Amino acid sequence: MKATPETIKSAVINCLRYIHDPEIPVNIYDLGLIYSVDVDEELNVKIVMTMTAPDCPEAEYMFQEVRQMVGYISEVKSVDVELTFDPPWTLDMVPDEVKVELGLL
Repeated sequence: MKATPETIKSAVINCLRYIHDPEIPVNIYDLGLIYSVDVDEELNVKIVMTMTAPDCPEAEYMFQEVRQMVGYISEVKSVDVELTFDPPWTLDMVPDEVKVELGLL
């Protein structure tokens, strides 16, 4: 089966669910730290993500882990990860089921 942008996007999201914020026991995708995942026709991946705070001590580690883990998907040609703080991350970005898991609801 030939890889398509849709199948690669699904694989990327699945991969991101294995990367956890070291300070919060939830994966970065479900935590709302991933703002977008785009895959073009050549299977290049662009991810826009944020951190829970601009001064997050683990920012560089998580940024590199995202790039590395997504790069392991064999069909992916390149991975571009952009870090943004616009809009700033808030707990409002966390789905209710994750808030329940964290004891916030």
